[in-house]
Amino acid sequence: MQHASTAPVPRPRPRWWTELPLLALVYGAYSAGRLVARGDVSTAIDHGLSILSLEQTLHINLEHPLNRLLTAHPSIGIPSDFAYASLHYLVTPAVLIWLFRRRQEVYRRARTWLMTSTLLGLIGFTLLPTCPPRLLEARYGFVDTMAQYSSYGWWGTEASAPRGMGGMTNQYAAMPSLHVGWALWCGILLWRHSKNPYVRAAGVAYPLITTFVVMGTANHYLLDAVAGAAVMGVGALLARPVMRLADRVRDRVGARFPRIAPGAKSPIVSAGCKTSAGERIPGQRTTSADSTDAAASADADTSAGRAPRTGPGARAGAGTAGDDAPAAAR
Repeated sequence: MQHASTAPVPRPRPRWWTELPLLALVYGAYSAGRLVARGDVSTAIDHGLSILSLEQTLHINLEHPLNRLLTAHPSIGIPSDFAYASLHYLVTPAVLIWLFRRRQEVYRRARTWLMTSTLLGLIGFTLLPTCPPRLLEARYGFVDTMAQYSSYGWWGTEASAPRGMGGMTNQYAAMPSLHVGWALWCGILLWRHSKNPYVRAAGVAYPLITTFVVMGTANHYLLDAVAGAAVMGVGALLARPVMRLADRVRDRVGARFPRIAPGAKSPIVSAGCKTSAGERIPGQRTTSADSTDAAASADADTSAGRAPRTGPGARAGAGTAGDDAPAAAR
């Protein structure tokens, strides 16, 4: 005896009218969390100096030569400032939209990966407020290129925020560098899921350029960039467990508050209506068994001396008998 196997119910495809509020909610919580997690300035400076000291001990303080390069060459420094202030607002949503429209099979996991990593970064900002190199005293050898070239862009002297809105950003949210983390997310997805060689090359170049920019503008240390990549790695590992947890929560909520989809029809032909024995639904086809029963009933009527009943079955039987009669009898 064969047992019917129950296939897993596929999850509905994400819809833009549910995705937009979800992404807006997560980004709003992230932005608000950055402002709340300002921390103490002196503590942030101590953390920044500790990171710089560790890098100098390991001889990996690449921020110094890169910052001198951007400071001495405006042709490099100005585009780098524009890249720092704008690209993460443009490229990350563009990759999300591309995945949503062209790669639906990977969109949900990629979106979950991005949101989980962003929230992990927020935890880092809260636990480890860090003074970026550009805000250290001048004796440490850094120049704030955003301030140096501010006349060329929309930003002021307070990070990449527009002029007059410096209070809306947390300048000590430097560890980890989500500029680098988000760029790495974009690069991996473009490399893995694009078939265009130029797009794949851009996927490789974008994280590298972003790392160069964040250090050359003295907004991050090298270890900030490493931490940003590590956060994305942890977020990638947590993406599937987070999705399973979200599915369980959705199933429980759906079981508690069931809803009937609009326009849903009953799969039963009679739409749930009961019929009496022998009654047919209009338009229902008769089977060969019905024809046999009708022929037997006609024979019984003839034997009893009654006129045979006419009907679909009787007509079918007559038609069959006529077809089987010899040609001479016709």
